Amino acid sequence: MFTWAAVSADHPGVMGIVNVTPDSFSDGGRYLSADAAVTHGRALVAAGATLLDVGGESTRPGARPVEEAEERRRVVPVIEGLVGEVEVPVSVDTTKPTVAAAALDAGAMIVNDVSAGRLHPAILEVVADRRAGYVVMHMQGEPRTMQHDPRYDDVVAEVGDFLVERLGTARGAGIDEASLAADPGIGFGKTAAHNLRLLADLPALCDRVGVPVLVGPSRKRFLGALLADVAGTQGEPPPDQRDDATLATVVWALDHGARIVRVHDAQGAARAATLLHAMREAA
Repeated sequence: MFTWAAVSADHPGVMGIVNVTPDSFSDGGRYLSADAAVTHGRALVAAGATLLDVGGESTRPGARPVEEAEERRRVVPVIEGLVGEVEVPVSVDTTKPTVAAAALDAGAMIVNDVSAGRLHPAILEVVADRRAGYVVMHMQGEPRTMQHDPRYDDVVAEVGDFLVERLGTARGAGIDEASLAADPGIGFGKTAAHNLRLLADLPALCDRVGVPVLVGPSRKRFLGALLADVAGTQGEPPPDQRDDATLATVVWALDHGARIVRVHDAQGAARAATLLHAMREAA
């Protein structure tokens, strides 16, 4: 059985992103072949990633769904290749039960589900049967529409309510408590103000959900907008020039209760996590 304590109890977990997609917002098309994706995964681990998250369907704003067979074709060879070459747990980023099952059969240990089981509830049974890890994430709407004027009365309370409810559903489906993690879904159906409020009130959210919290701010658009405001420029820096801003949010998240961060640049996050851990030990 996978447990989050194994990868985040004593030291924060750093989840490296392996996108096997043509249209992801940051690195779409760079690792489309299985060999390229496996090589990238190995590099992330060498840079300090303690988990890898393999995705075959983009969840960027406006992204369109991918057929199940195509998603399986993209992710399964990569997972098989990584499991044979790296000594860290591998996760599959999917909402589909058949893709999750194929990935777990190929050696993945975690399912990272941006829909929290709402799109395809049978995914919860797949995870429970395989005794895998499961990440419940909050998203308002779905990728094609999630950034069309997202609104909340109290974003922290509403995201917390959602995560608590979906965690309860996951437990009811038989997923073990120690295998559950929660993700507030930075950038998924949220404005820059919503994202900042969630990060600012992260301690309260962590206390509320009662399971390890994963935060994924990496290269998100709100960071580009904030950087443009600070620099006084008219254009936002492209995603691959947002790693400094990502690192600031990673340090903040880890210092305010997050136990896992999901990033494109594993080296900076891993070094920051190590230094924070050392400072806490010395305090």
